Amino acid sequence: MPSLLKKSKFNFSTSDLRDLKSVDSRPMVVDWSIGKNSCAEVKKSGMYNACQGNSTCHDPGNGNGYLCRCLDGYRGNPYLPNGCLDIDECTDATINHNCTHICTNLIGNYTCSCPKGYQGDGRKNGDSCTRRRSLVIQIAVGTGVGFTSLLMGITWLFWGYKKWKLMKLKEKFFRQNGGLMLEQQLSRREGPVVETAKIFTAEELEKATCKYHESRIVGHGGFGTVYKGILTDGRTVAIKKSKTIDQSQIEQFINEMVVLYQINHRNVVKLLGCCLETEVPLLVYEYVANGTLFDHIHDRSKVSTFTWEIRLKIASEIAGVLSYLHSTASIQIIHRDVKSTNILLDNSYTAKVSDFGTSRLVPLDQNELSTMVQGTLGYLDPEYLHTSQLTDKSDVYSFGVVLVELLTGMKAMSFGELEEREIYRCIFLVHLKEDRLIHILRGLHGEPR
Repeated sequence: MPSLLKKSKFNFSTSDLRDLKSVDSRPMVVDWSIGKNSCAEVKKSGMYNACQGNSTCHDPGNGNGYLCRCLDGYRGNPYLPNGCLDIDECTDATINHNCTHICTNLIGNYTCSCPKGYQGDGRKNGDSCTRRRSLVIQIAVGTGVGFTSLLMGITWLFWGYKKWKLMKLKEKFFRQNGGLMLEQQLSRREGPVVETAKIFTAEELEKATCKYHESRIVGHGGFGTVYKGILTDGRTVAIKKSKTIDQSQIEQFINEMVVLYQINHRNVVKLLGCCLETEVPLLVYEYVANGTLFDHIHDRSKVSTFTWEIRLKIASEIAGVLSYLHSTASIQIIHRDVKSTNILLDNSYTAKVSDFGTSRLVPLDQNELSTMVQGTLGYLDPEYLHTSQLTDKSDVYSFGVVLVELLTGMKAMSFGELEEREIYRCIFLVHLKEDRLIHILRGLHGEPR
């Protein structure tokens, strides 16, 4: 029977035909396969039964039939039942496992691990085993992470709740500070519509005044404190903050807003906006830097520069404002508190009438109003004081007192010298009627300044 020899081990020559026995010492190779169909074909036909447990079918290199082989991690005869047995990769000398510390055999495979107190996957080409942090550290780290996450969650919920609460509080303050009243009054307003002033946020005004620091106070009005503020755009403004929030104060605040919306005059302090979302209402005006008329009349350090020309110019400008309010504005406005402390001066001594908190709008079909008497003693119209009938003449009387104050340098009212001031006033009126104005100015207060 002829033998099959491995091609690389045999070179044919004619001598081999004469001596056939020498072929017996040559290596023999048997190449064989099962059937003529490939693995895919026998699987499809359902006749694939030669390969036993833990084995698989594969196609031979010559392309005919199919062969069986054990699965990875198994070794043995794939044609026998249970012929493929598990290889213990951890102990088999022929297997070079990849573990650096502990190797554990599994059915058909193996796994690596680290000793107690270490962490990592224990593989040579993976994470090497490193000493594990102590249990105390793990607990501390875990607790810290958990506490931080809990704290962040609570903080997020707290800020969310605080933001919602602040929004509700601002809505409450808006209603409490007369926001709805202001909207109603502006909707009923007569005459041409003036551009709406800006609505400032509480944060803007708080930042502008350094949280309403005492150093920013520039004056005290009848119904609040005035602060100097610097907005983010660089503008300097005056911010009026009401003292209290009772209903009468709210009405005065809203009244001042409505009145100022009616006014468009260079000698009236311009209203820039308001804030209604704080506990007390706020008004934002243009800032007038040179103090009040009262300061310039009665402060000895300023009197020397306060010439007659400046005084007459200021008197003319105040008179122009009152004429505008009483006759030119779309609806007549009575200021009701004309006095030297409510007249501001800029650096060029231009007068700016301010503080319209007590002012009243007079309907076109009325010449006077019956109101509760409000104003400042010394400047208050005696007829209005006794009858409570408010007319534009009440402002004219107050202006007359300011004019006398400008001319004489005397204060309109001093409680310690009430009788003396009343005498001066009577004397002034007598001399004025007798056309002896220069005499009264010199006689009561020396040479006019």
